Parts: sequence; structure tokens; C-alpha cells
Amino acid sequence: MSLVSRTRNQLQSLIYSLPIGLRRRLLFIYFNRRLPRFVRPRTFNEKVNWRILHDRRPLLEWTCDKLAMKDYALTVAPAGLNVPRTIWSGLDIGELQAIELPEHWVLKPNHRSGLVHFGSGRPDHAQLSSLTSAWLETFESKSKGEWAYAKARPMLVLEELMGVPGSPPADYKFFVFDGKVIAVQVDVDRHTRHKRRIYRSDWSPLDVKYGPHGLAAVTPPGANLSLMLAIAEDLGRPFDFIRVDLYDVDNVIQFGELTPYPSGGLDRFAPVRFDLELGNSWVLPRL
Repeated sequence: MSLVSRTRNQLQSLIYSLPIGLRRRLLFIYFNRRLPRFVRPRTFNEKVNWRILHDRRPLLEWTCDKLAMKDYALTVAPAGLNVPRTIWSGLDIGELQAIELPEHWVLKPNHRSGLVHFGSGRPDHAQLSSLTSAWLETFESKSKGEWAYAKARPMLVLEELMGVPGSPPADYKFFVFDGKVIAVQVDVDRHTRHKRRIYRSDWSPLDVKYGPHGLAAVTPPGANLSLMLAIAEDLGRPFDFIRVDLYDVDNVIQFGELTPYPSGGLDRFAPVRFDLELGNSWVLPRL
């Protein structure tokens, strides 16, 4: 590890040990390269951080629990939406030895973000146990202070793989404010050369960089875009803001997840004026 990487890791470790208010401010400065306004937030990222620091409504407390998200999607069940079946959930990887698994499957933690393993056939118990040994930790809630993650049940979840093995489908992330989609983030090649592009709801492409990923090429709207917009708005209607993640796999709309804290309010928008534009769409609740 280089000196720069070691210094960066040491700095982040120091920040994660500080009180939550100061921690979030320093993280914001570190990633967004500007001072935050958390008391009277204006931009989208500032409002995500405001939510992390202050919003403890029951409406949000289940939104970082993957199994609870799926239960919600099944309950709302907009026409045309498929919710991937949960094949197994639990704490003991050894239980998978007694379960009939599909040819290709996906394993992820119920209470974490960004951790995923693509498997096939019967898993190697020792290898999978080693891989997931730290997955039950609570980094998002404990270190980053993202409250709703503290309410999610620590366990592992296994689902059948969507799409073609080795070629994950495009990930459509709908920014829904009071039941209306304002922007759509499309992520491609997420596990190789991860790129993304942001569009308006009418599919006008934006030259907005969001986070460390490069800009994906502009693509035409899919045949199911209108249906996906309607589904996202149905799922997002109870919230002042929620991000709804969907996939279009073989002409079937698949539920991904809900996200109350996109990128933890830390991924930087360039230009920053789009951060402000999104923030103007979000009317924060009175608590």
C-alpha cells in the first residue's frame, strides 16, 4: 500500500471515531470538497446528510433492510413488477448445504451496502465463510452513522441471479420526490469498468459526473421506460424522497432495492449546480 493510501485510510479511520455531527461534516468536506450547510441544507447531498443526522421517522427505519424492502414491494406490488424470490436468509452459511440452489445465485448482506457475491452450483463452505466473515459487521450504521442501517437485521440473503451470468444488467436508479421521478441514474458494468449516466425523467441526458465513476455513453430509452417510471413513482409515493432501484431483464421489470441515503450523501456532483437542482426538488419534513 502506498504512503498516500495509508495516509488516506488513517485519516478516514480518525474521522470515523469522532462524534456523529462532526464526523458527517468532515466526511462531507473530504468527499464534496466544500463546506456543508446542514442546519439549513439546500443541495441534495446536504439534505441526505440532514436526514442521516435528524430523521428518525418509522417511515424510514426499515428502508435499509433488504428483506423488509422486498416485503414492501410485494405488498405495494405495482402492475408489471417482479420481486426476486428469496431462496435463503440466515446467519449460518452451512445451512446452504441442505438447500436446493439454482444454477446461478447472488449472496449479499441484508443490512449492508455494496457487498455482493455471485455464485454457481453448490458453494464451497470454507471459501464462502471466509469471504463473508466480515459481512455481518455494521459499518454503515456504526462508522458512517446512517441510522436506518442500525434498524436492519444483520443476516445474509441469497437470491437467484437476474440476467446472464457475468454480465449484470443495467441498474436503473430513480430519484423519487413526493411520488414524482425527477432524475434517473443508470449504472453499467458495475463490477468491471463501472460507469454511470444521469437522465431527466423525459430521458434528456445530462453531462453530470456523480461520484468517482466515469460517464457512460448516452443510450436510447428502453421500451419499458414508461412502465419503470410508473412503478418507481408507485413505490416512492409515501416518501418525501427515496431512490428506487429497478432492472429490466428480458423485458421483465425486477425490483432491486430502496435507498434513503444515496451514496451516503457523499458522492460529489460535478457540476455542483445539479446537486442544488435536485435539492430544490426535496421538501424536507417537519420533525
